[in-house]
Amino acid sequence: MLNSVIMMGRLAADPELRQTPQGVNVCSFTIAVDRSFVKQGEQRQADFFDVVAWRGQADFVSRFFRKGQMIAVQGRMETRSYEDKNGVRRKAYTLVAESLHFADFKKDSNPSPAPYDTGSQIPPAFDNMGGNDFSAANGMDDDDLPF
Repeated sequence: MLNSVIMMGRLAADPELRQTPQGVNVCSFTIAVDRSFVKQGEQRQADFFDVVAWRGQADFVSRFFRKGQMIAVQGRMETRSYEDKNGVRRKAYTLVAESLHFADFKKDSNPSPAPYDTGSQIPPAFDNMGGNDFSAANGMDDDDLPF
């Protein structure tokens, strides 16, 4: 069986860090994930997902993320049943984070152009490979290729 989820969205509020009675850090937050389609004449809709991070991941997200920041979360979905105040059985779904990543561009005083908007320049990730000579990246030249 497989229970693996990857989502990227913006934090709807600042993360809330708490501790269990045993002293384990747990951080809860909600992310807003835009839907990939827009109905003609309407605004883009978003879905809101509750996320929980434990221990080191909880510390990380509470220290470095704030409302409005883009975050990528990889984890698993968990469900729990409960009874509301009117006695109706309900289900709640939570994304349990196993991995959290920054998804915003680093903000600095001199904003740079959007990625891949470099005209004829080589993207920075490939700059240390000596231009667009990808053989340097894998240690092979054309004579070593099997095709």
